[in-house]
Amino acid sequence: MVWMILVAHSSSNTSASMEGDALYSLRSNLLDPNNVLQSWDPAVGNPCTWFHVTCNSENSVTRVDLGNAALSGELVPELGQLKNLQHLKLFSNNITGQIPSALGNLTNLVSLDLYLNSITGPIPDSLGKLTKLIFLRLSNNSLSGQIPMSLTAIMSLEVLDLSNNRLSGPVPDNGSFSLVTPISFANNSDLCGPVTGKPCPGSPPIASPPPFVPRATVSSPGENSPTAAIAGGVAAGAALLFAALAVGFAYWRQRKPRGYFFDVAEDKDPEVQLGQLKRFSLLELQVATNNFSEENILGIGGFSKVYKGRLADGTVVAVKRLKKNRTRDGELEFQAEVKINSMVVHRHLLPLRGFCMDPTERLLVYPCMANGSVALRLRERPPLVPPLDWPTRKRIALGSAKGLSYLHDHCHPKIIHRDVKASNILLDEEFEAVVGDFGLAIPMDYEDTHVTTTAHGTIGYIAPEYFTTGKSSEKTDVFAYGSMLLELITGRRPLDLARLAEADDVMLLDWVRGFLKEKKLDMLVDPDLLDNYIDIKVEPLVQLALLCTQGSPLERPKMSQVVRMLEGDGLEEKWEEWQEGESVHREGVAVHQEVERIHHETLFERESFAIPKIFMF
Repeated sequence: MVWMILVAHSSSNTSASMEGDALYSLRSNLLDPNNVLQSWDPAVGNPCTWFHVTCNSENSVTRVDLGNAALSGELVPELGQLKNLQHLKLFSNNITGQIPSALGNLTNLVSLDLYLNSITGPIPDSLGKLTKLIFLRLSNNSLSGQIPMSLTAIMSLEVLDLSNNRLSGPVPDNGSFSLVTPISFANNSDLCGPVTGKPCPGSPPIASPPPFVPRATVSSPGENSPTAAIAGGVAAGAALLFAALAVGFAYWRQRKPRGYFFDVAEDKDPEVQLGQLKRFSLLELQVATNNFSEENILGIGGFSKVYKGRLADGTVVAVKRLKKNRTRDGELEFQAEVKINSMVVHRHLLPLRGFCMDPTERLLVYPCMANGSVALRLRERPPLVPPLDWPTRKRIALGSAKGLSYLHDHCHPKIIHRDVKASNILLDEEFEAVVGDFGLAIPMDYEDTHVTTTAHGTIGYIAPEYFTTGKSSEKTDVFAYGSMLLELITGRRPLDLARLAEADDVMLLDWVRGFLKEKKLDMLVDPDLLDNYIDIKVEPLVQLALLCTQGSPLERPKMSQVVRMLEGDGLEEKWEEWQEGESVHREGVAVHQEVERIHHETLFERESFAIPKIFMF
């Protein structure tokens, strides 16, 4: 038994060594100006530890991803030794020379992407042996010669692109090629055949389709017979039925909710974009983040890590990487974030530059916010970085309010963020606030007052009604904004168990109410401000925060009203109205308590007088 294990282990090591030698041979034959192949060194370990190489559980190479890597040089026949290779991606480089016929030995290959290079010579006939091949893209090269008939035997082929080459001769019109569109052969001036619309030399001209002749103009014997009439009626009925089905299908397709675009596999269309979003390759983002170096981490969330990166054009970005052991919630968060960001564009909303979907990765690419988040600037800033001054804090309050107001009042359908907090309010170079992280955001029809979902969010920012019932609306965002506003004023967390040691309220909201009631405004303000503020300017923001965090969602202002109040319109009146309401409420509670007290005292007196009468019997 031990002998069998040793033999299997030795066989595995031999296979890995052979595959490593094959890939190292490729590296030796290529020029690599960006050092993307730096880790490809047999002395370091087997190829499964190298960047841009993926292996299966048996340590055999299944994937090589080197698209858009600025590589030049020629391919090597040793690649044919990668017997379990399924994906070979070398698109958008400067590769020259010919396609090695040894690639026909890669019988497990599913995707071969060599487009956008400078490859010359013929298409090897041996590629016809790749019976599992689904995607074959050789476009935008300088390939010459005829298209091998052997390729028509690949019945699994779904995507074929041989356009923009120098191919010649007939295009096969049988086998799997019968499903291929003419665009697959475009810009090969010497190709011919029915698919291209150009007849080959020595073949009969390609017949044009017969002209449509209305039936009423054709006269034939017996046309007016009962049989002909019945046949005509059946044909007309069939035509009407087909037309009705076609119209119904078109209507269903229009009404049917469109699936998320990110269900499109990378292999289907690696260049897919949605609106202003770009689809990045995994290689681009690995290079940008130094292979997701720990030194580049900007932050860590529940489902992801965020890395600082630099793209090839020099742009600094933040790359959000979903954890590989992601849950269904994490996947849905990724999908929601891409969907929402494709719908909204606003000065105070964080724009999504693009995304990457790989079989093993989910990545989002954002512009890097130079000054981090509000939470970072309040509590985790480096020693030499000055604290946020009061004018900046007020500008942050206004900017984030405008971003949320846009989501609630100017998007169709309106969007509920559901995770407003200081760590999701980001600051650009000018300390302008930008609302980010739309992983929990949901669109909501305007006629809906709320949606009921499983409660998500961060304790301290969660509105009472959402926490207890799961009912989410724009007013839950308002409550969270009010909590963030208190955090901006005080520098304290909305929930802090450490305050128990000081005999203070754990909840920031209760702590603020207590000091405001005692008129101790100076005790509320963040000590980092060092008295560089004016009480009469701080108090209105505290009042606004308390209006936003009222227990009843109906009493909270809308975000559009919050914006106007921050700009000096209506806060004083709203505060006085709320104070009067609170006064009436307190008086009502006091009267109710007094009535209850009198009721209990009267009941007690009656029971006291009744007791002796009972004993008299």
